[in-house]
Amino acid sequence: MKTYFRLLSFAKPIEKFAIPYIIFTIFGVIFSTLNLALLAPLLTTLFNNNPTSNIVTKPENWINLIKTFNYFAYQANVNYGAYGALKFVCAIIVVSVLLGNIFRYLSQRVMESLRIHTLLNLRKAVFNNVMDLHLGYFSNERKGDIISKISADVQVVQYSVTGTLQVVFKEPLQLIAYIVILFYISVKLTLFSILVIPLSAFVISRIVKRLKAQAQESQKLYSNMISTLDESLTGIKVIKAFNAADFIKQKFNDENIKYSKIVRSMAKRQQLASPVSEFMGVAMVSAIVLYGGSLIISKQSSLDAASFVSYIALFSQVMKPAKAISDSFSNIHSGIAAGERVLQLIDEKPAIVDMPNALHITDFKSEIKFENICFAYADKAVLKNIDLIIQKGKNIALVGSSGGGKSTLMDLIPRFIEAQSGNIIIDGIDIKSLKTDSLRALMGVVNQESILFNDSIFNNIAFSKPTATQAEVETAAKIANAHNFIIQTEEGYQTNIGDRGVKLSGGQKQRLNIARAVLANPPIMLLDEATSALDTESEKLVQDALNNLMKNRTTLVIAHRLSTIQNADNILVLDNGQLVEQGTHLELLNHKGFYKRLIDMQAFNE
Repeated sequence: MKTYFRLLSFAKPIEKFAIPYIIFTIFGVIFSTLNLALLAPLLTTLFNNNPTSNIVTKPENWINLIKTFNYFAYQANVNYGAYGALKFVCAIIVVSVLLGNIFRYLSQRVMESLRIHTLLNLRKAVFNNVMDLHLGYFSNERKGDIISKISADVQVVQYSVTGTLQVVFKEPLQLIAYIVILFYISVKLTLFSILVIPLSAFVISRIVKRLKAQAQESQKLYSNMISTLDESLTGIKVIKAFNAADFIKQKFNDENIKYSKIVRSMAKRQQLASPVSEFMGVAMVSAIVLYGGSLIISKQSSLDAASFVSYIALFSQVMKPAKAISDSFSNIHSGIAAGERVLQLIDEKPAIVDMPNALHITDFKSEIKFENICFAYADKAVLKNIDLIIQKGKNIALVGSSGGGKSTLMDLIPRFIEAQSGNIIIDGIDIKSLKTDSLRALMGVVNQESILFNDSIFNNIAFSKPTATQAEVETAAKIANAHNFIIQTEEGYQTNIGDRGVKLSGGQKQRLNIARAVLANPPIMLLDEATSALDTESEKLVQDALNNLMKNRTTLVIAHRLSTIQNADNILVLDNGQLVEQGTHLELLNHKGFYKRLIDMQAFNE
C-alpha cells in the first residue's frame, strides 16, 4: 500500500478532483439505485387494477423516497386511472435514469482529468530525474529498460492505480446503497444472500494471489525486449553488414515468446476472476429465487410479487460493483509492479549534485588546476595522482595510448564524472563548490561521435543557444565551414537531418557539432578526437573549422593529428593513467621518452 499511496501523491492537488468526484458519484449512485428500486411501484401500477383495495398512506417525511414514490403513484392511480399512473411512474423513472447518467458522466470526466493529471506529473518527475542523473548511470543501465519505465510502466500505472481509486470509492458506495435497499425490502432474504460477497472475495483472492510476482517479471521481460529493439535499430547497418539479421530476429523472437507466455499466464488469472464472480452471482440469485419463492408460496413472507421481482433485479446488480472490485484487485498488482519500477527510477539519486550555497561562476579568468587527481572504475584505476595546470588561452593537447585515461581526464572538468580523490580548481575555486550548470556554461564540447537530434539544421545548431537569430546561426555555420553545404540542402537551414543526422555525411555532422559549439561561444573548449572518424577531405574541412573554433580560447584537445599536436602550447602525455611527460612538441622529442616512441611508431596522422 505504501507504493500505491506514493503513486497517488502525484495526483496533488487531489482535492481539486476528489471533491467534485465524490459529489457527482454520490448523486450518481443514489439515482442509479433508485432506478431499480422504483421497479416495484412500476409493477404494482401495472398489475393493480383495484387501487382502493390496497390503500397507501402518505409517509411522515420525504426522506423515505420509495414510500413517497409509492404514495404518489397510488394517488395518480386513484385520480387518473392506471394509464395515468403508468405515465407518472415512467416519467419519474426516465428522469431518474437521466440524472443518474448525467452524474455518472460528470464523475467519469473528473476521474479522467485526475488520471491524465497524475500521468503528466509522474512522467514529468521520472523524466526530469533521468535527465539529472550522472553519466555513469547510463553506462551501467540498459537504455531500453529506462525507455520502458518512462513509457510502458507509467502507462500501466495510469490505468491500474488511478482506475482502482475510482473503484475504491464508487463501487463500495454503490454496493452499500444496493444492500441498504435490499434490507429495506427484506431483511431475511438479504441476510441469506449477503453471504456471496465474502465468499466471492475469498475465491478471487486465491485466483489472483501470484499476479504481482508475474507482473514484475513481465515488466522486466518487456524492458529486455525494448532494449533489443533499440539496439537493433541503432546497429542496423552492422547487422546487415555481418549478415546477422537472422540471429537478431531469433533473439528478439525468444524474448517476445517469454514475454507473451507470462502475459498469457497473467491474463488467464485476471480473466478467470470475472466469470467466477459472475457465476457465483447467478448461482446465488437462483438460490434466492428458490428460497424467496418458497417463502412467498408458503405465505411465510410479507413480500408481494412486485417487491420480490424488484428484489431479484436489485440483487442481480449487486454483483456488478462486487465484480468491479475483484477486477480492480486483480489489475492493481500490475500497476503496483510497474509503479515500483517507476519509483525506483525516480528514487535514483545523481552521484554528482551541487553543494548547498554553491557559487555561480560567470567567467574564466586565469587557470584550471588539477591537484593529485585519482579516478577508478570499480577496482580499475584509470587516473593516478594527476597534477597539472592549464593556463587561460593555451591550447593543450592530450596524447597517449588507447585506454590511457585521456577522455576520463577531460570528462572530469565539466563534472560529467567525479574523481575519487583530489581537487580540480578553476580560478582558485574548487569545482565542487560551483553550480554545475554555470560551470558547464563555460565549456563547449565536441565529441568523436557526432551527436545530433532528429530536427532541422537550424535547431541543431541553435541547441546551445535557443534564442539565437538566423544571422547568428549562419555566422556560426560559416566559422564551422558548414554554411556552403547547408544552403545546398533541400530546405536550407530548415532541412530535417533525420535520426542522429543520418541524412548527412560524417564530416557534415561534425561541422554542425562545431557550429553548435561556436554559437555557444564558451571560453573553454573540450575536443575529444573530433576528426578521428573522418575521411581525408572531410577531416581537412573539419580541422579548419576546429582551428577557427580554438582561436582565442582555452582548448583541451585529445589529438591524433600531428599538425594539431605540433601547434599545441603544451602536450600532456598519459600512459596507464599517469602523466608521464608534458611540454612542447620539440621539447618532448628531445626528451626521447614515451612521446618520442609514439611518434616513431607513427601513432599520429600527418
